[in-house]
Amino acid sequence: MIQAALETESTLTDRFQTTIPSIVRQALHLNKKDKIKFIIQPNGSIMLSRVETVENDPAVESFLTFIANDMQKYPEKLQSLTAAMRDRVESLTAGVELDLDAPLSDADE
Repeated sequence: MIQAALETESTLTDRFQTTIPSIVRQALHLNKKDKIKFIIQPNGSIMLSRVETVENDPAVESFLTFIANDMQKYPEKLQSLTAAMRDRVESLTAGVELDLDAPLSDADE
């Protein structure tokens, strides 16, 4: 299948604002309040892409909030990571390989 490049233009306002042309909004599947990213290439050309939003895990968010609150409430219980602690973590994780991009198996879901 042959794909043709699409070309369009937009005008800057006095406040340096512009409207993203509908053909670009459609191509990038943009909606109101979506974010876009500009990448300036060394040759001066610009790449425009849609910023993908990452959904937060509510369980992780709750846990991190709990930890942050606990640290603020009891700062005297915080302690530095010792060499012995680091060595223990390294011994427990030795040989463990982790691919964060790999899909979960049925047993893990």
